[in-house]
Amino acid sequence: MNTNTHQESRQQMKVLVVGSGGREHAIAQALSKGQDIVVYAAMTRINPGIAALSQEYIITRETASREITDFCTRNQIGYAFIGPEVPLEAGVVDSLISAGVLCVGPKKMAAQIETDKAFCRNLMKQYNIPGLPGYHIFQGPDEAITFLKTTSSDFAIKPIGLTGGKGVRIMGEHVDQDGACEYIREINGGVVIEERLIGEEFTLQAFVDGKNLVPMPLVQDHKRAFEGDTGPNTGGMGSYTLPDHRMPFITDDEYDQALAIMKKVVAALETEGYPYVGILYGQFMNTARGPMVIEFNARFGDPEAMNVLSLLSSDIGDVIRGVTTGTLDKIRISFENKATVCKYIVPDGYPDNPHAGNLIIPGDGGPALLYYASVVREGDHLITQSSRTMAYVGIGDTLEEAEKIAEAAAASVQGPVRHRRDVGTMDVLKKRIDHMQEIR
Repeated sequence: MNTNTHQESRQQMKVLVVGSGGREHAIAQALSKGQDIVVYAAMTRINPGIAALSQEYIITRETASREITDFCTRNQIGYAFIGPEVPLEAGVVDSLISAGVLCVGPKKMAAQIETDKAFCRNLMKQYNIPGLPGYHIFQGPDEAITFLKTTSSDFAIKPIGLTGGKGVRIMGEHVDQDGACEYIREINGGVVIEERLIGEEFTLQAFVDGKNLVPMPLVQDHKRAFEGDTGPNTGGMGSYTLPDHRMPFITDDEYDQALAIMKKVVAALETEGYPYVGILYGQFMNTARGPMVIEFNARFGDPEAMNVLSLLSSDIGDVIRGVTTGTLDKIRISFENKATVCKYIVPDGYPDNPHAGNLIIPGDGGPALLYYASVVREGDHLITQSSRTMAYVGIGDTLEEAEKIAEAAAASVQGPVRHRRDVGTMDVLKKRIDHMQEIR
């Protein structure tokens, strides 16, 4: 346990951040800029960035509902901001709310929109929500493999439960039919087999108070490990936003369709008796027939949180109050009209055989923002772990300016790490635009 001294204030807002990654560092950083907000944290291991911003923190499993709730009660913490998906699935929010702590994060049943892919697809079907790909649900490997062998079509193979952003295999892209069958045997459980979507991915995140949604700037993530969008899927190698908060390969009408889909999902969850409160993340594929839902997440994306939170110009305390008290419609939420580029530093060998325990030396990051992820501090040194190490965010008036800032900072890190140099470049953006023109 650690304590830093903070000036006490009458209108203090004590907020607990649950989680210890880069996304959670971005949340803690945004909170630290809020008026009269005091940050607390519950982490699985010490994130040096979050620790430095916290009045006090505990090291515990992020699913340890009782310990996290007791920590809030002891410190009279009134609000919690949940970073990752695992505590949502474990019902940490349910426990906190029972103890009177208001949460930016849905209860366990509403979080099924992410934690149970079959639930998500069936909900969309039941409420006739647009953007639903063709899908089949199988409870075991045998029937799923039998189905695949009866067709020559390509599909996306998804485990029903949580996969840390890495669990989808696309036929014709990651695997052939034999590889898909082998992957289904590996999963050895419930699986959703969906039509393969062709187009350009984009992420729309929104603050949600149970009824109202306030959208954030659109983000495009880079999931593949290597430059040119090659290699295995990762948790995300980097992401970018543009100054107008949109993407040039998405029309206004397509944007409106995507936002309408998210509103319908929130309305459906409320009708089901599971009001959705927190961050809703919509991962869409923009196709020739409009935006289709790849998946929903029940929390900020990582790295997408770093892009949008770095631009948030409203007081985050007001946003939290709006989300947790059903009054988002009464709050004006604004983001700076600037571009952002986020580049993740990862250990050599990531994601398949990451090398942990190595010393790295960050150079002069210049004006880039730095968010720590899976890295530990030993004295004056930073030591890599087995996941993504840390991320740099460049902010600029143009994409080119933001990318240069992020790239200079990422390239300055010394040690056995790497990053994708092409994230946020104009070349990548042009490829996206050309690809959409081809398929429309």
